[in-house]
Amino acid sequence: MSEAALKLAMEKGVEQVRVEDIAGAVGVSPRTFNNYFSSKEEAICSFIVERQERLREALRTRPPEETLWEAVSAATLETYSRDGEPNRDSVKVARSMILHPSVHGEFLKAHATVEQVLAEAILERAGAGPENALNARLMAAIVESAVKTAFFNWLVNEGAEPFLSTVETLLREASSGVPSLTGREPVKKPNKK
Repeated sequence: MSEAALKLAMEKGVEQVRVEDIAGAVGVSPRTFNNYFSSKEEAICSFIVERQERLREALRTRPPEETLWEAVSAATLETYSRDGEPNRDSVKVARSMILHPSVHGEFLKAHATVEQVLAEAILERAGAGPENALNARLMAAIVESAVKTAFFNWLVNEGAEPFLSTVETLLREASSGVPSLTGREPVKKPNKK
């Protein structure tokens, strides 16, 4: 349903889409729609949570010899690469949807949900217990902030700067302690045998 909701919102505009339209597009009743989503805005933004579920699975399949940051970064890039670069023709539509007050609130809510999903996956990957939950949440928030920052950069620059390479750069910076700001040398990757 999330895909249909997003597609309809991009085609018609958020204001013009009704719950009945989304339900009809996937062949369910509005009542069934309401069993899954509390609003059309939640349905429109639910692709974010679905993508995070894919990220969790991608993280689970990363090679065990990778460091935690390497695994999280690679899983993030793998997940976002599946959809490819955002479509430049969709910049205005995406901007209007994200800036729409009701969608923006759901967008932020969805990102808070995915931080928790990613934090749990990070804890699992690290083999850490609940005493490390706060640090896992911090790492998840950093990853989500990198993705959001890259996406908003893509929107502001109307797609001129590639989304995926920006995500990759931001994750590398974060994992190295942001050496471009701190003046520190980036962390060297260990030699793989």
